[in-house]
Amino acid sequence: MHLTPAEQGRLLLYSATLLARERHQRGVKLNVPEAIALISHAACEAARDGGRLEDAVAAGRAALTPADVLPEVPGILTEIQVEAVFTDGSKLIVITNPLGPAADPTTAPGAVVPADQPPPEYADIVRIEVTNTSDVPVTVTSHFHFFEANPALAFDRRAAYGRHLAVPVGASTRFEPGTTQQVELTPIGGDRIVIGFAGLVDGPLDAPGAYEAALTRAHADGFLDTGSTDQEGDL
Repeated sequence: MHLTPAEQGRLLLYSATLLARERHQRGVKLNVPEAIALISHAACEAARDGGRLEDAVAAGRAALTPADVLPEVPGILTEIQVEAVFTDGSKLIVITNPLGPAADPTTAPGAVVPADQPPPEYADIVRIEVTNTSDVPVTVTSHFHFFEANPALAFDRRAAYGRHLAVPVGASTRFEPGTTQQVELTPIGGDRIVIGFAGLVDGPLDAPGAYEAALTRAHADGFLDTGSTDQEGDL
């Protein structure tokens, strides 16, 4: 039996619909693929039964309600497109807001919601000079423990202990080969526990002896440090 790609797609949709319908009948809240399958199937069947394009759209919109799906689905599922066979040929059905009116965009998953008050400026800023001594660019991301940044970056490691770049979350700073630039560092907040990175701390930053032990490891592992060797261990 030879099936065209379009026919294979319709059979795949029907298989997904059977699974979604079974779960729906058990009272399971549907996820996005399951909701798409049921809504698309309802629209396609309305077209196959001789309905017009608007009838197919209405059938798709009537297939499910927000109560039938997981809470985040209505905010994600804002449009469905499915090709269906009508009595006068194949047409693309476009169903906008298949689960009802569009939700408030500020409450949709992934929405950026502005704070009532602007965030405070970074406090306790330390400025240090950083030189990239390697022959390749080095990039450091916003919340990397700067003390443990690339060994080829020469800077005052003592001043950088327990700090990260004072840049927005997700931003980064790029250090070009052979160049020197000034960066601003701000203290790491929260519980001040650092795990991973270069493995120089792997624990609470403020535990007794943690700073001295991390500095010893850094020097032993060849991390360049422009800080004074006469400087005391106090931060």
